[in-house]
Amino acid sequence: MLKKIFFCPVCRGIAALLLAAALWLPFVHLFYDQSAANYHSPDKIPPLAMSIAARHIALWTDPELRRLELEKMRSRNAEWDFMARCFFVWSLGNMGLRDPEMKPTVLPVMDAIIDETVRLEKEQGIHFFLMPYAKYNEFKMQPPRSIFIDGEIALMLGLRRLIEDRDDYRTLHRERIDVMLDRMQKGPILCAESYPDECWLFCNSVGLAAIKVGDFLDGTDHGEFFGRWLESAKKNLIDKETGILVSAFDLSGKSVSDGPEGSTIWLVAHCLQVIDPEFAREQYWLARKQLKSSFFGFGYAYEWPGGKGHDDVDSGPIIPIINLSAGSTGLAFLGAASFNDQEYLTSLYRSLEMGAFPLPTGQGVKYCASNAVGDAVLLYSITQGPAWQKILSGRQP
Repeated sequence: MLKKIFFCPVCRGIAALLLAAALWLPFVHLFYDQSAANYHSPDKIPPLAMSIAARHIALWTDPELRRLELEKMRSRNAEWDFMARCFFVWSLGNMGLRDPEMKPTVLPVMDAIIDETVRLEKEQGIHFFLMPYAKYNEFKMQPPRSIFIDGEIALMLGLRRLIEDRDDYRTLHRERIDVMLDRMQKGPILCAESYPDECWLFCNSVGLAAIKVGDFLDGTDHGEFFGRWLESAKKNLIDKETGILVSAFDLSGKSVSDGPEGSTIWLVAHCLQVIDPEFAREQYWLARKQLKSSFFGFGYAYEWPGGKGHDDVDSGPIIPIINLSAGSTGLAFLGAASFNDQEYLTSLYRSLEMGAFPLPTGQGVKYCASNAVGDAVLLYSITQGPAWQKILSGRQP
């Protein structure tokens, strides 16, 4: 019988393919290695960041390019339009802090995006940047506001102010901070709603970071509030099985709708660095243990611990068998970069080069498997660092 199988042409072909795969698969990742200096530098803006930023600046300075890109994203999810703006502004803020010579380039773009975003929110209301289901129910807290919108705009204003302050932006920043603090402190577990009776830890952690930036800039001190928030989160929002913070829950904190997920925890850990660095690092490494995975040297991330669970609007498509989550993997770049996890970061960049199909254009690089928000998250992961370092150093601007 074995002799017949061996001499069967089809079987010999299959055997040859399996043998070849066994020999070359462990080495394929080497073809996608690149110099770490392309995406990581302790003292200058890496080349990849400059290339991604150049294309996004082109989008924001060419009305037609911007219209086409935003229409494409808004047809899928209005949040993507909003988040692309915010992550890009946060990136430019770090770039301006890293290299003061970039200020004349980044400040006008930051101001244009901030001004347009604030104008659209004022004219169209908060629902302009929210998914349609935000209209299905009433916010528990009135008047209706979303900490998703307030927190990300506040952080845009704060990082812009870190480069160079403006009186009007100081006023807008303080107003957002006051609103967030008021609503968070009224919440039973010190969290505010992103959607009606739906609190997202992603958004609340961005809000905390924006408040901390305000403390640094304006000499205020919300340390007591941060302490109470951390105590509440550790008591009410830690998943007992993994030790990782959960992602979504009702205003009371008694009903958890989503446990730990990659598209949340990587950013939460990053934001908590300026609130409690030790707790943030602990959360990152717990998440890494549960969500990090790789396939022959190509790194990626699960959305749910152990790769279990379904896909949703946050996770993006989940590739079967290996359970790769687009959303979690994209934000894993930010987690790994924030905590200087070079091993994981290197493997993630291999996957980016192999699977995201980078395409050089006249304006800069774009990733064909991504969109503006995905590219902006990647850019922020490369540029992050200077803002948090400035705040943690305690040196006033």
